[in-house]
Amino acid sequence: MKNIITATLDFFYPPFRKFMPVVTYRYAACGSANTVLGLLLYNFLCYFVFANENISVGPLVFKPHMAALFVSGTTTFMVGFMLNRYIVFTESYLRGRVQFIRYLLSFFFNLGLNYLLLKLFVDMLKIEPYISQLVCTIIIIAVSYVTQKYFTFRIKNN
Repeated sequence: MKNIITATLDFFYPPFRKFMPVVTYRYAACGSANTVLGLLLYNFLCYFVFANENISVGPLVFKPHMAALFVSGTTTFMVGFMLNRYIVFTESYLRGRVQFIRYLLSFFFNLGLNYLLLKLFVDMLKIEPYISQLVCTIIIIAVSYVTQKYFTFRIKNN
């Protein structure tokens, strides 16, 4: 599967060669696919599964947009780690478990940032949840790229 994904991505790389290195291109392609997966899953969960009802988990109560964030985030966490580890940052010298722990730390940081931004946009500014999540996603992508490149999947020359 790794070879198929890499070969497919590399087939479409030549037009982008002038603008970005292969690692950035692969990150953008894999990240875009994972982002689309996350947004579709978020939208489906928010509007159809949780259907605008609060979700109780023990003593905690989550609004639909927050429950959708946590469930879609868990899915995209696993998909994102696998894509980044095996497709994007293949030259990292760090061991897999170190990468996983660092990825988990950056995931929780991004999830917390996403949570705070959603609280601001949806609960305080009353912006539609899906539009708010799109804006949050753009912010998180920028933060995530820097985190992944220089922390989680560090390469010796970085």
